[in-house]
Amino acid sequence: MSYAATAALQTAVYQALRDSEALADLVGDAIYDAMPVAAPTGTYVSLGPEEVRDAGDMTAPGARHDFIVSVLSGTDEANGFGAVKEVAVAVSEALETAEITLDHGHLAGLWFLRATARRAENGVGRRVDMTFRARIDLG
Repeated sequence: MSYAATAALQTAVYQALRDSEALADLVGDAIYDAMPVAAPTGTYVSLGPEEVRDAGDMTAPGARHDFIVSVLSGTDEANGFGAVKEVAVAVSEALETAEITLDHGHLAGLWFLRATARRAENGVGRRVDMTFRARIDLG
């Protein structure tokens, strides 16, 4: 097993989201790898947790990365799920259509696994957490 490509994957996913014109039209530059100190006011995208498992075989090492991208409504947007779901669709389309190249390892595939839509912890905002799976070959 190797955790070696995790930074490369995170950088590439972040860049793919930043490069999406459709996503930029919806959230501007409110795409975060590290959250700002003050909570954003509009709808925004945040890279989240990641779980990595061995996916190597007899020919080469590899890893399976399950990672979460979250879409959240900011402090001034408590109008329901419509806006966050629209942004979630743009995130999914951006990752499914991007030509993602890693600085370390080779991205063998990237798939959408699931999404959960719910009220945010404070009960006011909304959020959609989308889980994607990346298979990375390291040989």
